[in-house]
Amino acid sequence: MKRSLYFFVTLMLFSFALQAQISSPNADGTDVTDYPVFAENDSIYIFCTNDTLAESGSLLVSTELAGTKTFLWEKYNEVSGLFESYFEESSDATSSQIENLADGCYRSTITVGGDTEINRAWVFNNWTTASAYVSDSNCESFRLNGEFKTAVLNYYDLSDNTKLEVLKDVNVEWQQAGYKISSLLNLEIVDPPYENTDYVLHVSDKFNCGANYTVTYESIVTKAEFTVNPASGEGPLTVNFTNTSQNGSPGYYEWFFYRDIDEITRESEGASEPVDSINFVAYDDSPVYTYENSGAYWVKLVSKHVSEFFTCVDTFALEEYIIVDTSFVAVPNVFTPNGDGVNDQFIVKFWSMKSIEINIYNRYGRRVHYWKSGDVQGFEGTWSETVWDGKIGGGYASPGVYYWDVVGKGRDGVDRTEHGFVHLFRDKN
Repeated sequence: MKRSLYFFVTLMLFSFALQAQISSPNADGTDVTDYPVFAENDSIYIFCTNDTLAESGSLLVSTELAGTKTFLWEKYNEVSGLFESYFEESSDATSSQIENLADGCYRSTITVGGDTEINRAWVFNNWTTASAYVSDSNCESFRLNGEFKTAVLNYYDLSDNTKLEVLKDVNVEWQQAGYKISSLLNLEIVDPPYENTDYVLHVSDKFNCGANYTVTYESIVTKAEFTVNPASGEGPLTVNFTNTSQNGSPGYYEWFFYRDIDEITRESEGASEPVDSINFVAYDDSPVYTYENSGAYWVKLVSKHVSEFFTCVDTFALEEYIIVDTSFVAVPNVFTPNGDGVNDQFIVKFWSMKSIEINIYNRYGRRVHYWKSGDVQGFEGTWSETVWDGKIGGGYASPGVYYWDVVGKGRDGVDRTEHGFVHLFRDKN
């Protein structure tokens, strides 16, 4: 008879427990106990916090019982294995809330008249702390070292007080510029970035509780780069070298200007010793250099970053040669010096010439005009020169055929000798 009464009372209490509801609207996550012995599982409410001493949990119990009710809150003592009084109030309200709760199991008992409702829930303040630092920084790599601590969420079987743990599934990742780069807590970075870079250690669990820690890698490496303008043209060719290197130390740039590749090749044929291919080395940050002679030229830049313990070096070379055009002369075969402003001048065009002489003769072989330039330079694009205005001794030359000779030295070292004739017309344009 006593055994039957015990099961009857137990069933009655169980039915009362189903009528009340314990919740936590402010919880960041939820779980359910997995008691190995106790018959009923309870809700677990997780509160994310950055404070290891925080007591920020809250629970709300609601009931449909009417009238003035007694709300008794008790907290489980894992040492004694018993529930102990925590808070009590009498109210006509349909709910009661307790706040700023420490970790633990809380039991709510609601009584009014002969009716009783009982419910329980676990509260956990879930914290994580993280830290990180950079070590072993050199020209090839550095290390990101991470550390973290996180709350252990222990609960107890209410039948035999067995200690259990809420599984949090903690994840670790390193992020850079918002992107995940690794799941390793301690990570080696090879090919370091050329600028100071922030890395974030992100630690989180399945309840979306976690911590971030930002550490800055202070770059000691450099990336060599430069641009040229122009990259080709007739000689003399003045080229501007714009240094676009990243994180280089001013005053520590080395520019290697190589000789004409064809010249190097010719000297290398049959040579018993290596041929010196470098013309000179410059130490400007962004040099300007004029190529006097035709050819194909290669340029290399060495950038250095000098820090307390290391001098890190990077090299950049042009993929294409700087081309200084070979020499060439173009002479027209007709001009009309009649004053109409069209084709009134005998204009000779030439490329990459160092010096040039032009003689003009009449049909009897008498020289009627002479023009020369001993050092052609300081221009951009094809050089055009008015060689003759069609006058002889201040008067207009007679229409007819005139002969010309061109003798000059190209910046490619080639002697240029050209000759031909030009028709001079007065009544044409």
